[in-house]
Amino acid sequence: MKEQTRILKLNKSGVPQAWVTRQEAATMYVKEQVIWSLGSESLWIFGGVNREGLQSSLQLAPIIACSGDVGKQNFEPLLTNRMLFRRDGQRCMYCGMEFDNRQLTRDHIVPRVQGGKDCWTNVVAACERCNHHKGGRTPEQAGMELLAIPFAPNIFEFMYLDNRQIRGDQMEYLKARFSGQRCWLAA
Repeated sequence: MKEQTRILKLNKSGVPQAWVTRQEAATMYVKEQVIWSLGSESLWIFGGVNREGLQSSLQLAPIIACSGDVGKQNFEPLLTNRMLFRRDGQRCMYCGMEFDNRQLTRDHIVPRVQGGKDCWTNVVAACERCNHHKGGRTPEQAGMELLAIPFAPNIFEFMYLDNRQIRGDQMEYLKARFSGQRCWLAA
């Protein structure tokens, strides 16, 4: 099933909140919840035809900021293998080879058996061969070198990782706010 182009929903201060469908964005426009918008390439949604034969339509911006509470500013992204593998560009952080999700594993840099935590800054994507070779040791103990330093993505990086069908103007908005810690951007 092909993923539909989604609209980047921001709070009124410009912080991403969610990816929404065209239909959800249209509802926000109709309810007058959109307070500002960005993006040069509009999306259109079409409705029914009236008695005069005119079809209703609504022009949607690819980035919309909506009214409401700004909410908490401390963002803690949920750590999932899908997001981890995307952060690391579908590459094993030991051998550098590219793999699909079925061939990658979550490797704890400081192994859990040595007290390592299951958190963004202690995990990397690893192929099964490298993860098995490393075992319950740290990379230094196993004589292996990490290709990148793991990091927790900020909200802008997380929104990028969460949607691979990103329009150019949406990517420009998100990328301008990346932390500069990523190894996966070129992927």
